[in-house]
Amino acid sequence: MAKRYGGKYSPDGAAPSDSSPEDTPRRSAFAGARVDPVGARANLLFLPAALVALTSLDDGAIGLALGLVSAAVLTGAAWLLRGGLQAEAAFAVRKVARRPALPRKMIASGLTGVGVAIAAYKTEPGLVAPMIYGVAAAALHLAAFGIDPLRSKGMEGRDGFQHDRVARVVDDAEKYLAAMSEALAAVGDRALDTRMAQFQSTARDLIRTVEEDPRDLTAARKYLGVYLMGARDATVKFADIYIRSRSPQARSDYAALLDDLDRNFTARTRKLLLDDRSDLNIEIEVLRDRLQREGVRLD
Repeated sequence: MAKRYGGKYSPDGAAPSDSSPEDTPRRSAFAGARVDPVGARANLLFLPAALVALTSLDDGAIGLALGLVSAAVLTGAAWLLRGGLQAEAAFAVRKVARRPALPRKMIASGLTGVGVAIAAYKTEPGLVAPMIYGVAAAALHLAAFGIDPLRSKGMEGRDGFQHDRVARVVDDAEKYLAAMSEALAAVGDRALDTRMAQFQSTARDLIRTVEEDPRDLTAARKYLGVYLMGARDATVKFADIYIRSRSPQARSDYAALLDDLDRNFTARTRKLLLDDRSDLNIEIEVLRDRLQREGVRLD
């Protein structure tokens, strides 16, 4: 049977000084991995704006002004599309989420139509032809990228105030995780990047658990707030020290910190799930008692 090569000196191999205990299961670094929602086709939409600006340089003052306005509108549309795709991806990954406050993708479609119409007017003055080109461009943009989520999901029967509290804590937690990745990226250590990805996947499991049941916020708030903020500060400090000194001891201590965080967050998530299961069992027993008092017998 084929076996993947690995060892002490392989890119993914861990140094003996910072290896974790054998009895601690280590999840895959790709568990919970996220694909960048902004792909090549979204980035390519910055190209038409540059082409319109370049081709307007020899069109005189009015042609240049129209070309620059068109380029600015198309650039704004491409920038809004990136934000809309990112907001849609964040909305999709959560089981409980409010719809985006600003429909960026649909606004981007409208701006694309306006930008194309201005560019068409530059070469073909009038109303009919630019409007046809603009409507066609907006429709094609909408067909290619779709519309923004227009309805919240998972909000039925939930306390809006409690959900807003959870949303603020979750947003702060995601910012801490992003800051940790950004700081560690400067180190350029593949093994530590893998461990960071594993810990972030574990932390997001806890985040999803709290989102599904906002009652767990009190028990998990310290983990998603104080502990993640401390982990971010420790990561920034480690990156600064390790880039300057390449200290093996600093690397070993930081790797041990990631392992401790991963175990603690895993334990807290399991505890919350067990508490939720206990609450469910209690509710089931209470319902059984009520049905029996009403004369309904359950076999």
